[in-house]
Amino acid sequence: MKFALFSAAISMATLLGLLPAGSVASDSGRIATAGPDLGIFQGHGDVGPVSTPGTVDYDPATQRYVLSGSGSNIWAASDEFHFVWRKLSGDFIVSADAEFTGAGIDPHRKLGWMIRASLKHDAPYVDIALHGDGLTSLQYRQTEGGETREIISEVKAPRVLQLERRDGRYIASVAREGERLSSVEFDEISLPEDVYVGLFISAHNADVVETAHFSNVRITIPAPRDFRPYQDYIGSRLEIIELDTALRLVLHTEADSLQAPNWSADGKSLIYNRNGRLYRFDLSTRAVSGIDTGFAIHNNNDHALSFDGARLGISHHSPDHDGESMVYTLPSTGGIPRLITKQSPSYLHGWSPDGRWLVYTGGRDGNYDIYKIRSDGSGEEIRLTRDASLDDGPEYSPDGRYVYFNSARSGKMQIWRMKADGSAQEQVTRDEFNNWFPHISPDGKTIVYLAYMPDVDAEDHPWYRHVYLMSLSVEGGEPKVLANLYGGQGTINVPSWSPDGRFVAFVSNTAGDVRVAR
Repeated sequence: MKFALFSAAISMATLLGLLPAGSVASDSGRIATAGPDLGIFQGHGDVGPVSTPGTVDYDPATQRYVLSGSGSNIWAASDEFHFVWRKLSGDFIVSADAEFTGAGIDPHRKLGWMIRASLKHDAPYVDIALHGDGLTSLQYRQTEGGETREIISEVKAPRVLQLERRDGRYIASVAREGERLSSVEFDEISLPEDVYVGLFISAHNADVVETAHFSNVRITIPAPRDFRPYQDYIGSRLEIIELDTALRLVLHTEADSLQAPNWSADGKSLIYNRNGRLYRFDLSTRAVSGIDTGFAIHNNNDHALSFDGARLGISHHSPDHDGESMVYTLPSTGGIPRLITKQSPSYLHGWSPDGRWLVYTGGRDGNYDIYKIRSDGSGEEIRLTRDASLDDGPEYSPDGRYVYFNSARSGKMQIWRMKADGSAQEQVTRDEFNNWFPHISPDGKTIVYLAYMPDVDAEDHPWYRHVYLMSLSVEGGEPKVLANLYGGQGTINVPSWSPDGRFVAFVSNTAGDVRVAR
């Protein structure tokens, strides 16, 4: 609120294939400042007197990193490891999916994220370290040359590693694949404002070289503390995720607010909102072009394509209706919008598969419910829900039998569904999170939705928060975490499945330099 045929030959690698650091000596080891493509990092090298130099390899096609490194350990008063890093200051969040290659030699080999005061072998630091035997801990050294200490996580052998600096506190979070994060927090260390932040690997054996893979690597700068919703915005990453592999790829970045990506019916482009206008991102060329919406230049992020891809529905804040959102339709290639709804505010979310109906959220007499109306604008709107709480985010199932939506009627925002005529309303999710914007896969078997943390107000879907992208079988069962990200409003407000059901498009957010894709 307010705010089909994709070629199976187009793989993740193909998509990113279309997206198209010398060394200095130190008293601690070899630090590379230029040379190979390091993706989002600035330098790499060995910290401490390792016997065999480590390496880093970055693949732009998959945005994966492979680190190799030797080193006796990261412990006690001195460290030996390989490090790929970036200088950061202030608050930040770093996350990645990580795993060792092969069985390894020593069960205490380590990989993870590190925040380090300097590149000296005995520098103060904080890290989240995954050991070869699955032990995971927040490690830290409080003073130069001091002893290393650790806080052991209850989660063993996680896949997801995240480390956050927030107001001088350090939060280490881990999760197994498909599960939610488990966190520990530490504030008994003072690191400089400017720090080295990056991925590391240590073999725990001076005579051995170990290797690790890192995917879905993200460095996020959160919104400033004085952020003003709907007035201030931070940068955006347009991403896709492959459901079978959980591999995320950044396709496009801007230091502006991109919102609500919607996959075209031919699978060749993504449509999104930026500053009240709609744009098309071509997946093969990476070119961005504006969509002509005539007088409708104050569109919010609630838009939807017809199932056949011929028509585009938009939600434009019309000066003729006191600036309130009204639903219009136009050719998907652009044109003059046609007014559909007669009452405001109305926020579009979906078309029926046969193209005859539009389903939307309407604010009437101070209450927001789900409505539908004929897509040609004839006839009156039909009210589908009548609960006193907020009902929002309606979307048809691909067979047209159901309308899925989110409702706060249980006290938490949860996913619901009803028959297309509004009957047989039933709750789908039942957990402590606040769940928004259900999108149904083209085969009708899977729901993808956005989950806010329990501390968010049930009827709010704010900007710039830790959120989960979740998946759930329409038959029920346990929801699965597809992605942990920084986003919220604008992330997946509209239908976002690729037509073949292999990918979901979404937006994550970061302030500062957001460049990743090349």
